[in-house]
Amino acid sequence: MSGEPVLIDGSMGEGGGQILRTALAISAVTGVPVRIINIRAKRKKPGLRPQHLTAVRALAEITGARVRGAHVGSMSLEFYPGKVRGGSYRFDVGTAGSVSLVLQALLPALAYADSAVQLVITGGTDVPMAPTIDYMREVVARLLLLFGYRVEITVERRGHYPRGGGVVRVSIPSPPRRLNPVSLVERGRLEAVYARSHAVKLPRHVAERQARAAAEVIREALGVDLNYEVEWYEPSRDPHLGPGSGITLWAVFSSSVMGSDALGRRGKPAETVGREAAVRLVEDVSTGAAVDRYASDMVPVYMALAEGVSEYRGSLLTSHARTVFDLLRLIVRGVEIRVEGERPFTAWIKGIGLTGY
Repeated sequence: MSGEPVLIDGSMGEGGGQILRTALAISAVTGVPVRIINIRAKRKKPGLRPQHLTAVRALAEITGARVRGAHVGSMSLEFYPGKVRGGSYRFDVGTAGSVSLVLQALLPALAYADSAVQLVITGGTDVPMAPTIDYMREVVARLLLLFGYRVEITVERRGHYPRGGGVVRVSIPSPPRRLNPVSLVERGRLEAVYARSHAVKLPRHVAERQARAAAEVIREALGVDLNYEVEWYEPSRDPHLGPGSGITLWAVFSSSVMGSDALGRRGKPAETVGREAAVRLVEDVSTGAAVDRYASDMVPVYMALAEGVSEYRGSLLTSHARTVFDLLRLIVRGVEIRVEGERPFTAWIKGIGLTGY
């Protein structure tokens, strides 16, 4: 699709990289070109950073797009996409930039690929200010299944800040090219709470202490045992660049899934890491919502593209979620969105029923 690009002010709302990722994803899916200005204007280092540039270049390769302004530090970008093409692709962030945030930009578009997709992305899997890769594979991928969209994520090697070097494989064996409407208002009964606690280039007890601390919080607050696994490697066989540690929790309900995560750092006790992730999950679960605070700004993109009316109850109306709603109203022609409340909140979204074009 050609024509004048839709102008998007990257300083709107929370003014971060999410505006870029969401805008490019919608552009790639709909074929409507976009021009984004003031990219990440509200951040300490404004403009495109390596992880954002990776998302731009990846979507450009996948869609055969014409792009202007794709360089580190750029404050403006023009993106003229073609059709979303399946196939095998490799992308390297080149730093510890988040693989999960790159996937946030790619996954909505890849739902409409014309054939199966295989991705290998190198970068950061567990880095600050981004969802962990375990959150993406245990929470986001499970939610996408409700839309009829199967995404398989495999972590071959973890990458922590500042060295990165993580390797993630993503398989989309059968892109649906159409998304089902979803209701995530009632989450149903709590079936189990799980966790994956890891430590690389560090003693095993770091991962174990993270998990035990989280288990204590979950048991006391939710009255269930935490089913956790510890991921650790013998030093001589540890393939990671490391060091690093972290934990991801996910609560599986009969009709939804909610999650949280936390990362270790030098001087931060392992117990603090575990409790931090568990407390955050308990806070979200206690609101009665069906979607946690992190997925609350991810699922609206898919709902806006789905056929018919979707709705969900989110635990907390964050600035990120508000910005996504405003952005979707701006660039998805025909979408209708209504939001009520803040903690929790309910969003009603009438999607455009997009099918592969």
